Amino acid sequence: MPAPPEIEPFHDEATSTMSYVVHGGPGTPCAVIDPVLDFDAKSGRTRTQSADRISACIDERRLRLAWILETHVHADHLTAAPLLKRRHGGQVGIGAGVVAVQRHFARVFAAEPGFPTDGSQFDRLFADGDEVALGELSARVLATPGHTPDGVGYLVGDALFAGDTLFMPDGGTARCDFPGGDAAQLYASIRRILALPETTRLFLCHDYPPASREPLVATTIACEANENVHVGGEVSEADFVAKRRARDATLPVPRLLLPALQVNIRGGRLPPVDADGRRYLRLPLNRIGRAPD
Repeated sequence: MPAPPEIEPFHDEATSTMSYVVHGGPGTPCAVIDPVLDFDAKSGRTRTQSADRISACIDERRLRLAWILETHVHADHLTAAPLLKRRHGGQVGIGAGVVAVQRHFARVFAAEPGFPTDGSQFDRLFADGDEVALGELSARVLATPGHTPDGVGYLVGDALFAGDTLFMPDGGTARCDFPGGDAAQLYASIRRILALPETTRLFLCHDYPPASREPLVATTIACEANENVHVGGEVSEADFVAKRRARDATLPVPRLLLPALQVNIRGGRLPPVDADGRRYLRLPLNRIGRAPD
C-alpha cells in the first residue's frame, strides 16, 4: 500500500483560494490542483506570483508535473493551468460537466464564432470513478455536482480535494445559485463525501474564516459530519435545500466572476486577439446577478 501523499498547500489571500501540489516525495510525478493566475480587476492586468510559488515548489523538490487538475470552472479566480503546463508539461483535466458550463457561458459572453463547447480546451474530461496515475499514487475522481454541473473531487490516498462543496465546519457549504447549480444535487454529493472513512483528510478549495481565526486548508470527514453548520448531524435534504436557497438569495456576485468565467471556460487561455492585436474581456449588461436595490 503506497504511503499517504505529500501535500504542499498554497493560499492565495486575494481570492481565498487554496491550491495544492500533491506528490509521493522528491523526484516523483505530481499533480497541481486549482492553481491561481493573479488578476487585478481595477487595471485588467494579470500577474504570475501565485503560480511562481507553485513552480518554485516543483523545481525545488525535482517533481515532474503529470497533471493539472481543476475541481470545476471557477468563478472566483482565473486558473493558471496553461502557464504551468507551458513551464512544466503535464495534462489539464476537469469534470465532463464542463461542456454544459461552456455552452451556457459561451452565450452569456457572446463568444467568438467557432468557440468549441465540447471541452476540447482541456486534455481530459473526467467521469465519475476515473483514475489518474501519479507514479505510485493515483487519484480517483468523484463527481460532486451541485455547486456547478462540472464539480469533481480527487481522492488521493487518505486525502480528498473537495473543490467547492464543503468549507470549514463554521463556513458551511458552497452556494448553488450559479447556472446549473442545484442544492439537492449538492446535498447528495456531500452525503457521498461524508460516507468516506471518518479519518479521510478533506482539503478545501476555499476558506472564508471569521475574524477569530486564520485561514485553514484541511479538515476531516468526521469533523464535517459532526460539526458543519449546514450539513452536520442529521440535517435533512429538505432543510438543507431551504437553508441553502435562503442564503444564496442574499449573496453578492463574486468579485472576479466576469473575467474568471470567460477565461476558465477556455481552460485558462485568454480570449483571442482582436483586430487591433489586443485581447479583451466582455462585460455583459443586465445578464448576471440581481439588480441593486
